[in-house]
Amino acid sequence: MGVRGELFSTRILLPNRTYFFNIKENRMGDLYLNIVESKNRETGGFERQSVILFADDLPEFLKGFDESLRVLEKARREQRRSGRAENRGRGEASARKETAPERPRKSRPPKEGRRVVVKKSRD
Repeated sequence: MGVRGELFSTRILLPNRTYFFNIKENRMGDLYLNIVESKNRETGGFERQSVILFADDLPEFLKGFDESLRVLEKARREQRRSGRAENRGRGEASARKETAPERPRKSRPPKEGRRVVVKKSRD
């Protein structure tokens, strides 16, 4: 086990934010992926947001992620085809929803001791 349970870490540097992908192991031996977004605040310092995904939950998470990517790519292709600018306003959220019909969500009980945690912290 590495520092603070870290087994692997990599980062993606972008002009206005940085993403960290960390594979860690908790005290009970559970493996999880910690995705952290860090961006500069105008007032100084950094704003950090984190998502934690346990290894057992990744297959279901990836299904939803893959479906979202397909819808996003389809919307981008349609956008390019229609000649709209890539950086459109936020007011067209309803148009994007029409490209992906809503499905009823499956409800399942959470696994004991495992959860997806989204936290926002300020440095």
